[in-house]
Amino acid sequence: MPLSTACKDFHFSLTLLLLAGSAGFQTSTICKLLGIFDLPGLESDGDIVIGGLFPVHFKESETNLSFDIRPTTTKCESFDFRAFRWVQTMIFAIEEINKNPTLLPGVTLGYKIIDTCDNIHNGLQGALKLVNGKDETSSLNHCNASNAVPAIIGLASSSPTRAIAHTIGPFGIPVVSYFATCACLTDKKEFPTFLRTVPSDLFQVRALVQLITHFGWTWVGAIATDDDYGHYGIQSFADQAKEKGVCLSYYETIPNIYSEAKLRQIATTIKKSTAKVIIVFASEGKFYELLKEVLRENITDRQWIASEAWVTAALLTTDEFYTILGGTIGFAFRGAQISGLLEFLQRVKPSPHQKHVLTNMFWEEMFNCRLNFSGEYIAHETTKTRICTGSENLLETKSIFLDVSQLRVSYNVYKAVYAIAHGLHKLLECDNEDNLGQNISCKSVFPLSHLKTVNFTNQFGEKVYFDQNGEPVPLYDIINWQKDFSGAIKLVKVGSFDASALSGEETVINEEKIIWSRGQSQVPYSKCSQSCPPGTRKATQNGEPTCCFDCVSCADGEINSLECTKCAPDFWSDENRTKCVARDVEYLSFQDTMGVTLTVAAILGAFLTLTVMAIFFYFRSTPLVKANNSELSFLLLGSLELCFLCSLTFIGEPSLWSCMTRHTAFGISFVLCISCILAKSIVVLGAFKSTLPASNAMKWFGPLQQRAIIIICTLLQAFLCITWLTLSPPFPFRNTNNQGGKIILQCNAGSVLAFYLVLGYIGLISCVCFILAFLGRKLPNNFNEAKLITFSMLIFFAVWIAFIPAYESSPGKYTVAVEVFAILSSSFGLLLCIFIPKCYIILLHPEKNTKKGLIGKAVSLKKH
Repeated sequence: MPLSTACKDFHFSLTLLLLAGSAGFQTSTICKLLGIFDLPGLESDGDIVIGGLFPVHFKESETNLSFDIRPTTTKCESFDFRAFRWVQTMIFAIEEINKNPTLLPGVTLGYKIIDTCDNIHNGLQGALKLVNGKDETSSLNHCNASNAVPAIIGLASSSPTRAIAHTIGPFGIPVVSYFATCACLTDKKEFPTFLRTVPSDLFQVRALVQLITHFGWTWVGAIATDDDYGHYGIQSFADQAKEKGVCLSYYETIPNIYSEAKLRQIATTIKKSTAKVIIVFASEGKFYELLKEVLRENITDRQWIASEAWVTAALLTTDEFYTILGGTIGFAFRGAQISGLLEFLQRVKPSPHQKHVLTNMFWEEMFNCRLNFSGEYIAHETTKTRICTGSENLLETKSIFLDVSQLRVSYNVYKAVYAIAHGLHKLLECDNEDNLGQNISCKSVFPLSHLKTVNFTNQFGEKVYFDQNGEPVPLYDIINWQKDFSGAIKLVKVGSFDASALSGEETVINEEKIIWSRGQSQVPYSKCSQSCPPGTRKATQNGEPTCCFDCVSCADGEINSLECTKCAPDFWSDENRTKCVARDVEYLSFQDTMGVTLTVAAILGAFLTLTVMAIFFYFRSTPLVKANNSELSFLLLGSLELCFLCSLTFIGEPSLWSCMTRHTAFGISFVLCISCILAKSIVVLGAFKSTLPASNAMKWFGPLQQRAIIIICTLLQAFLCITWLTLSPPFPFRNTNNQGGKIILQCNAGSVLAFYLVLGYIGLISCVCFILAFLGRKLPNNFNEAKLITFSMLIFFAVWIAFIPAYESSPGKYTVAVEVFAILSSSFGLLLCIFIPKCYIILLHPEKNTKKGLIGKAVSLKKH
């Protein structure tokens, strides 16, 4: 499509949206805009006019909307000298290009700059005025004539930029922002004509997170303006910071419309919070109002982290706010020293021409006076009474306007102008090749592709180009607010961030150059909870973020300071629970004090048993030994010998052989012992009954029957043990579940049922034995065997009843020790109660060991 045709089609479509119908208008005025855009600005004619939108004022006055009359244009207040420097930088770059014979030769650039008051409504009105290219009325004979701008430089804030990019994007007019950094503007499907000379907040957020984690801050506050820039910035920061273990103590929003109550509430939240580090995504104008409340609350112990929107703001770098903001750290765009700009700024003068109304506003604000030009000059609203001469000297002022030491946003404006100029240059070259250069006004249809593909190196050695998303190379300087020896506030570079660097090397920080809040040299501490010492773990507090926690000691066998981790089965935590060490292996050994004691006791018992056996053998012909059934006595002594000796299998390191032997040997030897006592009880009771008239009890309890009882009882236990060893035998076991941190070597019973059947069988025979002995407890003194057996069985029962709870509650090797102690105690009880009284008579009172003595006692019993 020819350029002239495209030009007409485009502006005809836009005019339909902006122009009223012809009915009701005067015949001399064919076209009239539906709205009147009373916006202050600066204009200069040229072959091609570039539009500019700047927040020269950063605060809008309150307006009351009645909804019964047409709303008026929003009035602006609070002049921003820094933003006006941006305006002049655009004009300076355009004039510099016009003087350049190699860039856009034969073409003069003009400009049309409008103050947006940093709000969406004025921004949209200004953008529509630039796109339409008309005055409020036109007496031309057609409505599709136009001198619309081919591109717009602006805006500063993200929300107005987003609204404008949405509105004029479909018409193919590019918007090149010098300060709008919201990541929401990256989507090319939604904003196809948007480009910018500043990096996206995606990279700034990444840099902020790296900065926070670098200094170990995990508990921070967050403040943002109530717009796209603030919301997207803080949300993106919160998401990425959470992945790094950083939590937000609070998130407060600065309202777009001034609210003293809301600002006071934010200041109170800051004061009450324990977070000492505060991230702020806000424009300088909105943040300024909050800082006045913070200053009123005298909050001076916070470390402020600035976004690029205010880190270099002259409005805030004042002595008034330095008590609060001193030591601030933030990310700023790369800057440059633009040669000739300072001299250009010093030559700015007011003018009576209505196209220079912004310059006149600047002059009146700078010198606190009112211009009073005559002729065509139309004065704007002002409350100042002192008259300006127009010849005041800017060099005598101390304003940020003439401060060109930190040209960062101004430099981005400068690059935006040159990028558009290079795009136009490529377009003109293309048109000249097609011989379409005869109508310069048609160049206003700006092919976006020419701007997207610009790639040049400017006078500062920086390559200027846009990636596929219309973004530049993301480079930041890390700035620290400090005071020099003269007391002047300086923005000192203490590091940098380069998103194109290797992972982990993007951020470079010189910590030695940083001065922190309140002039401190130590890094501020900002954590919700102290780091847990080694050997403890974090326990999150109910209802609090994960950064707020209590430190709970790791359980035995666990280590670490973040999340307690179990040691391997054969390892255990050291005393400080910082590392795993090999567990001590524990068992009842022969070298152990307790093992030695029990071994000595077992050997002593075995020796005493052999001694008693020797005494009985030596005195086997005496009446006392014969009367006690020497065969059963020797068999009982032999079984007691086995009981003492089998206890030794419980001592020492468990092995398969010892585990299988200990319980079976114990079970069989004890049944043999109790079976002998049972037979003995029956013999004693039968012998006494046989002395009664007409009694033949002894014929049922002869030697054959006694042997049968012992063999049958013992074989039954042997059968249980053999079955146990065959089906589920005991085996050595490494018990790592012990809470003492030791590996307990012990024998696993294999079959718990078999174990308790063996014990139960012993208990059953013991009960029968006890009952029979109890029935014969009143026999004569010489036949008091039943009394001794009864007493010995009482000891036996007492020991094994006490054994059960002691066995279950004893830890580690003491379990085995309790079992050995029970075996030895019950064995000693049987040995001492049954045989020691007889040995006492045999050795110390042989006169009682006679047949006459025994018969005499029997006769005495019959008389009774």
